[in-house]
Amino acid sequence: MKKTFNIVIIAVFLCFIGAFFILNIAMPDVEFSQQENRYLQQMPDFSLDRLFSGSFTSDFEKYTTDQFAFRDKWTALKAGCELATGKKENNGVYYCGDDVLINDFDAPADDNWTTRVSNVNNLNETLTGYGIPLYFGLIPGAVEIESAHLPANAPADSQQTLVDQAYGMSEATNIDIASALGAHKDEYIYYRTDHHWTSLGAYYGYEAICAAMGLPAPDLSSYDRQVVSQDFYGTVYSSSGFSWVEPDEIETFVPDDGTVTVMDYNGAEPTAGPLYDTSFLDVKDKYSMFLGGVSPLRSVETGRDGPSLLIIRDSFSDSLLPFLTANFSRIDLMDMRYYKQSPAQYAVDNDFDAVLVLYSVDNFATDQNLFMLSM
Repeated sequence: MKKTFNIVIIAVFLCFIGAFFILNIAMPDVEFSQQENRYLQQMPDFSLDRLFSGSFTSDFEKYTTDQFAFRDKWTALKAGCELATGKKENNGVYYCGDDVLINDFDAPADDNWTTRVSNVNNLNETLTGYGIPLYFGLIPGAVEIESAHLPANAPADSQQTLVDQAYGMSEATNIDIASALGAHKDEYIYYRTDHHWTSLGAYYGYEAICAAMGLPAPDLSSYDRQVVSQDFYGTVYSSSGFSWVEPDEIETFVPDDGTVTVMDYNGAEPTAGPLYDTSFLDVKDKYSMFLGGVSPLRSVETGRDGPSLLIIRDSFSDSLLPFLTANFSRIDLMDMRYYKQSPAQYAVDNDFDAVLVLYSVDNFATDQNLFMLSM
């Protein structure tokens, strides 16, 4: 009887493996994952050189992982099983109840963090020689500001500690964004399914920036708030596997009245773009409706009298930019992941009145291109 049972178990197991083997062969490869908002690994080209170097086997392993049949369903099943066993974390994402998802955070090594701040100081030294003030802002994530939502004993490192260390070493004018966000931590200042701040969170960050620069910030009640999407699922949702949570809303505060001109330098020739690219509201990557997503360099003319500002930044600035149009005549946004020339030289050549280095703590800790601030 036991022998028969074992044979049945082995047969079922082999059928299961065989069925998925056939499915993985029969199903066409997927080029882009809407769920994860990224391009998936395709079948790598084979050569003996690539085989012996290990690059083929590495790419083939990524290919089999990315193209596994019903991959998204298995990820969701794993996340559900984790919750059922009492574990409220999956793929580095905490399930915090009330459909709130928060990324884990691991602090970088001390010398790594110090080097990154040193790059900011090197930029400040160069700009000071030309009479251009440098402002430095670090944006803590939900893992810090909304830490009360995290499961008990969640081992997330303190982002505030890193901010304090950075500002203690910084020779630029520091912007206390953490306090501005912390004062409104019970409001909808971070998306529940994405790592970015909401437009409301960006407004409070904008207030902190204006305070540091000595500029006026319009009262929140003066804005015309519009909900432009009620079905936004962000990057944290995509990696978590917690597929049953409710989507986020996306709001705009500043209307696109046609007075702001955006030039995108993302190719051989600059192209005009909108303040809000609403075509992205029809796809997974809805956050890219702010300015149209990734670009090495954008130049924004507001039609207003005022100083000019260069922002060296990550994607948090995309939803911040509309607020800044009230205070500046020109705002350029530079992404060091894609712009490979000296930011200091660009600021000098274009006669900017001020420069702002603005990053989320997470991106400042991981961006491998910050050394270019010293160029």
